Amino acid sequence: MAWTERDIPDLSGRTAVVTGANGGLGLQTALALAGAGAHVVLAARDAAKTEAAEARIRVSHPSASLEVVPLDLGDLSSVAAVARSVLARHERVDLLVNNAGVMAMPKRTTADGFEMQFGVNHLGHWALTARLLPALLRSPAARVVTVTSTARHRAGRLDPADVHPERGYGAWSAYARSKMANLHFGLGLQQRFAAAGVSAISLVAHPGLTNTDLQARAVREGGAGRLGAFFEVMTARSGMSPFEGARPQLRAATDPRARGGELYAPRYGSWGPAVRRPILRRRGLQEQIDVLWQVSERETGIPLDVVAVL
Repeated sequence: MAWTERDIPDLSGRTAVVTGANGGLGLQTALALAGAGAHVVLAARDAAKTEAAEARIRVSHPSASLEVVPLDLGDLSSVAAVARSVLARHERVDLLVNNAGVMAMPKRTTADGFEMQFGVNHLGHWALTARLLPALLRSPAARVVTVTSTARHRAGRLDPADVHPERGYGAWSAYARSKMANLHFGLGLQQRFAAAGVSAISLVAHPGLTNTDLQARAVREGGAGRLGAFFEVMTARSGMSPFEGARPQLRAATDPRARGGELYAPRYGSWGPAVRRPILRRRGLQEQIDVLWQVSERETGIPLDVVAVL
């Protein structure tokens, strides 16, 4: 039997933080977690969309326990403010889903001067995870799930000397690099959880080809070119629904049999039921994880040291 959201165990008493929870995969993730009894923190940038998302969840689950925090992953001061708010209200965080992201954007920078896609998709989530570590480590069985993409297979190695390229910028190559960073972050975080001997685990998921606003927004923003237009049409015609596409990250977040360091994805690469998939491209993997840690701490000024938080 294929895994579905009906297999999610009772999450009553658990607190979950979902980034980008106001649309697409994030909304479907928040909807399913709330339906299973979790208190869900909807962390998203667009206030109007988040209000609409909260209302939509309450239509399906009138007694849902929800909380809204305005999060701009492209601004480290916003990330810090959200973390302070969550830590002030919750002694522990049981689940963090690093879901939000942008795709194939024209060359832009974040409020902190980072290349937009690397800054939002990776560095913003790095900072949020690091700042929420105290609450995550107080949970008896915390999980951090970071969402990647098959686009990571097109990524080159991260160059510490050229993290935010001034020349030779490519919208799709930058996206691929950010999604590879998501994979390396999820795996590296699991290594650090294991080395510290804590019960928290880190997993990675990718949704396959899913028809969300991500493709349409990439086209609207003007950075995706012909490839963006192609993917927009293809996902509209043959992509999975957000309801289906959210299942890999939901399974990673809630399946009692899931283990740290695993990747959940559609069975057939871009389509199909949510299953555990092998981690490919292992050559040089540890070196790239170590480089990512070095770069992320240097760029954000925020260390992610599990042992130091204990």
